[in-house]
Amino acid sequence: MNTLNNAVLIAKDPGWLIAVKGVLVFAICVLCTLMAVWAERRVLAKMQLRTGPNRVGKFGLLQSLADGVKLALKEDIIPAAADKVVFILAPIIATSMCFMAFAVIPMTGEVNLFGQKTALQMTDLPVSVLYILAVTSIGVYGVVLAGWSSGSTYPLLGGLRSSAQVISYEIAMGLSLVAVFIYAGSMSTSTIVGSQHQHIWNAVVLFPSFVIYVISMVGETNRAPFDLAEAEGELVGGFHTEYSSLKFALFFLAEYVNIIAVSALATTLFLGGYHALPGLGFTESWLGGWFTLVWFFLKVIFFFFIFMWLRATLPRLRYDQFMKFGWKVLIPVSLVWILIVASLRVLQQEGAPRIATIAFAVGIVLLVMAASSLIDRSKAKARAPQPEGDAPNFPIPSLPEVNSINVSGGK
Repeated sequence: MNTLNNAVLIAKDPGWLIAVKGVLVFAICVLCTLMAVWAERRVLAKMQLRTGPNRVGKFGLLQSLADGVKLALKEDIIPAAADKVVFILAPIIATSMCFMAFAVIPMTGEVNLFGQKTALQMTDLPVSVLYILAVTSIGVYGVVLAGWSSGSTYPLLGGLRSSAQVISYEIAMGLSLVAVFIYAGSMSTSTIVGSQHQHIWNAVVLFPSFVIYVISMVGETNRAPFDLAEAEGELVGGFHTEYSSLKFALFFLAEYVNIIAVSALATTLFLGGYHALPGLGFTESWLGGWFTLVWFFLKVIFFFFIFMWLRATLPRLRYDQFMKFGWKVLIPVSLVWILIVASLRVLQQEGAPRIATIAFAVGIVLLVMAASSLIDRSKAKARAPQPEGDAPNFPIPSLPEVNSINVSGGK
């Protein structure tokens, strides 16, 4: 089924069907969060030679549900110095924005839902990707307000640090998507998925954009090794230090739903969305088209495994190293890559010979390699030890006179 028909189906959805799809997407996100928490604890345990949750339910499958019930039933404490209204609204803002991102993500192709032909996508906007970036950016307000409204120093510092981190890496994330827009010729998620179905996945064609996006999504979600907003040695628990009970559970839910959201966006923009792997397209008609949902979540699980793998293996970075990497590496590389992709796209649209396009790409690669070699050589020269004759002659102050003291303690 082509993308145009998919969009037409979504446009014809009656109001009750849109409500049903909204409830279904919400239930899928909550269920995925429960399973993600359990899977992460089990996978990390295997990687670190531990057991992990195995008591509540078979293989500990009900552990996440038990933890959620425990958090909901715990005493809800609001600090005396807190701004109560903002303190309560902050986790609601952070959580609701994460769920809103799924409104424009296509999870299936054509399916039959209660006798209506539709797709598991609530709406399709011409600027769907910009909508996702906008609503996830609003989630930063929940983090900032949580730190400020707590009336405590450490949550305030954690909120400011987290907001600076999220904003910095959202810039790199947004720039990494510009190449996708140029290549697909649209910002609609359905159109981008359709363009990859007709050609090769964007993760292959636009591999630098894919790498930049994966790094940025880890930094944007405050996950290890970039979980500097919750650096226990510096900020206790970060912006939600003063939160307890259900409000803390909402922040916990927001973190994992946000991880699933950025993974779903990566699947949509770079791995062909809900479409099957190359050579397995015949499976898309299984279960009346619902099997495409399986392919979609298999790709989301792949990205979630990357999150778990990084958390289990890499140590936390220093904050200055982390911000320097975002502003001085990811953003400049993204800008250069956008110029390269735009130039190649113009050459292709102007009907330039294929050999000219290849020569331009090879020339850019050689230029980048030469610049990288010069930078590495200058850094190695700066690190090289200087000869003793050329050592700088720093003035050494004279030591103050100290009266000698004998062994007995007398002068």
